[in-house]
Amino acid sequence: MKLYEYKTYKEYVNIQIKGNKSNPYGQWCEEIEIEFLSKYLLNNYSELKFGICHGCKQGNEQKWFKKYIGNNVIVIGTDITDVAEKYPDTIRWDFHDVKPEWISNIDFIYSNALDHSYKPKECLKVWMSCIKDNGCCILEWSNGHGEQATSLIDPFGASIEEYESLIVECGFFIREILKFSTRLRGEKIFLIIGNTK
Repeated sequence: MKLYEYKTYKEYVNIQIKGNKSNPYGQWCEEIEIEFLSKYLLNNYSELKFGICHGCKQGNEQKWFKKYIGNNVIVIGTDITDVAEKYPDTIRWDFHDVKPEWISNIDFIYSNALDHSYKPKECLKVWMSCIKDNGCCILEWSNGHGEQATSLIDPFGASIEEYESLIVECGFFIREILKFSTRLRGEKIFLIIGNTK
């Protein structure tokens, strides 16, 4: 496990914004994997009303979830960049923070951006504080999330086993582990995390 330490919070924010703007249309996930995850959610969760995609860049993730789950579900995205709100259903937000109205009120959270966290344990706890008892957090891992991929923009890197240990150390449990291969990014692993068994 590797974690880059920034000198200040302002440095972290500035680097994340600069990284986003240097590749604004770079998309880590593909539509086909959101379709796969949407089918999983529809098959395993009876009432889906509200979802959040953390670290969504230009908002494709929430657009695709709405396409495959249905427009009756509210799905918003968050991104720390100062241009986030020019994208539909996206707010400018540091995903280490939580809005009071989100607490215990979210059916699902999806993110492939835990590697952008400078405090991954605290970040995961914040996300899970939002999840309803019968909801889940979908955390994506791939080879691009390992130690070798750690950088100023991606400060956190860990193996899949270390991701699993982090989840357990934070007091949560892994409901399921899903695997899916994409054309561009290869194999992805999705950790389906719950608050209660």
